Amino acid sequence: MIRSLYLSAPGAIALSFALAFAPTPARADGDDTALTNLIALVSQRLSLAEPVARYKWAHHQPITDTPREQALLADVEKRATKADVDPAFARAFFQDQIDASKDVQNALFDSWRATRPPEGAAPDLATSLRPQLDKLTQSLIAALVRMQTLRAQDDCPTRVARGIDNWKSLTRYDNTRNAALTRALGHVCEAGGVGATG
Repeated sequence: MIRSLYLSAPGAIALSFALAFAPTPARADGDDTALTNLIALVSQRLSLAEPVARYKWAHHQPITDTPREQALLADVEKRATKADVDPAFARAFFQDQIDASKDVQNALFDSWRATRPPEGAAPDLATSLRPQLDKLTQSLIAALVRMQTLRAQDDCPTRVARGIDNWKSLTRYDNTRNAALTRALGHVCEAGGVGATG
């Protein structure tokens, strides 16, 4: 049986506050709270990949839904423009969210095919899961607004990588799924991709 890959949303929120107020070394802007909150939100979004996969499995739906993905990305660009966030950056960031979620869903489908399908009824995609995803989209756009100063810093990739490592060490992350979180945060920095620090 596949164990839960991510913290529940309440657990992730509580941990985000704990991380936000944990002592950190002095930095150029002195604060990585915005980054910690972004990682918490990304983790919450990834936690929905499993129930989404369960729904698609139960209803024999493909993991990739290109028209819906393109509609989401177009909506994200509009929301980003209104929030004074570079729409190209927002699009790339949310493409990473989509791709990371599909990585988790594909891994789950492979596991269920190789072992046995998930048990129990899946949450409804339209009435339960998509409203949660839409709320997270709104929260993530707001989080990107607060990330604009950090993402231009030269040490942004190092700080993001360290933030990811801290999150993994303090949450019950399945080590086989670590790449999904890193992928989801791959376009946060202007300076380039995120590398592992350990």
